[in-house]
Amino acid sequence: MMFDGFAFQAGATAFVAAFVVAILFFSAFKFIYQLITPYHERELIRRGNTAAAVALGGALIGYVLPLASALSHTVGLLEFAAWALLAGVIQIVAFIIVSRVLYRALADRIQTGDLAAGVYLASISIGVGLLNAACMTT
Repeated sequence: MMFDGFAFQAGATAFVAAFVVAILFFSAFKFIYQLITPYHERELIRRGNTAAAVALGGALIGYVLPLASALSHTVGLLEFAAWALLAGVIQIVAFIIVSRVLYRALADRIQTGDLAAGVYLASISIGVGLLNAACMTT
């Protein structure tokens, strides 16, 4: 089988476009997520707050899971964008429900470096992301 440069170029172009759009959604989610949290992850992480780093990392992984699912199950960037937007909304709503309704002391505990609180929030975020990703396959 011979290498088809034209097919590769078309595939590579589609890859780059999808990757760039995914990175833009990822960056937008990170920015918006950090706006809605009552603490400043960037500053907390700079000061060595592991709980904040774990919580933010879990939220980002929880968002990337459905993003990856959407990339592999959609046929165009517009459809992908719709799923990416929905995935972000679901993650943010999950954070609001957990931190402001179910576990009101969560933000304070993360700010004080309580690793258990960070792991708990990360686990919720990843779990929601996994469910979100799985629902996109049906």
